[in-house]
Amino acid sequence: MKIILLERVAKLGQMGDTVKVRDGYARNYLLPQGKALRANKANLQRFENERAQLEARNLERKTEAEQVASTLDGQSFVIVRQAGETGQLYGSASPRDIAEAMTENGFSVARSQVRLDRPIKTIGLHTVAIVLHPEVEVSVTVNIARSADEAERQARGEDLTSRDHDTFEFEEEEDEEGTEGEGEGEEASAEDETSEEAL
Repeated sequence: MKIILLERVAKLGQMGDTVKVRDGYARNYLLPQGKALRANKANLQRFENERAQLEARNLERKTEAEQVASTLDGQSFVIVRQAGETGQLYGSASPRDIAEAMTENGFSVARSQVRLDRPIKTIGLHTVAIVLHPEVEVSVTVNIARSADEAERQARGEDLTSRDHDTFEFEEEEDEEGTEGEGEGEEASAEDETSEEAL
């Protein structure tokens, strides 16, 4: 399906570009969210009439996003989760969790603005991209720890994923005399049972 973009869409094009996309992508995402119009003569004329307004609205959103980006860029957010000794989380930290942590700290961010390739499954410091506007992207640090104390230690640079204690190997010594005696006792009891049956 051919569409006209009403705003910049990553990996697709700039505002005003006429591009061809798959029908499902257009019908389920671009058209309902107001990011595009179907490419026909009426919509092309409509876009040209509203182009100045669309560009002004886009510029206004971009400046707002840049203002938020100046305060948000480089911030660190702590998420406390349960994890094993090796640092593996029981579950994961998803974009929703990151967005909630940012909202608790005074930044209004939707989970759709958090860009994660895959959920975070280990404790530690993770760099996450936040897309505030199609043209404005910032990076924040997400500090995932088992407790607030561990989060502070990780922020100072400690690596909590490695085990601190040494592992000991125990060798069990088998008592050869004890095992032989047990076997003889079993044989003796078997002989007693057969003699009782004979009587």
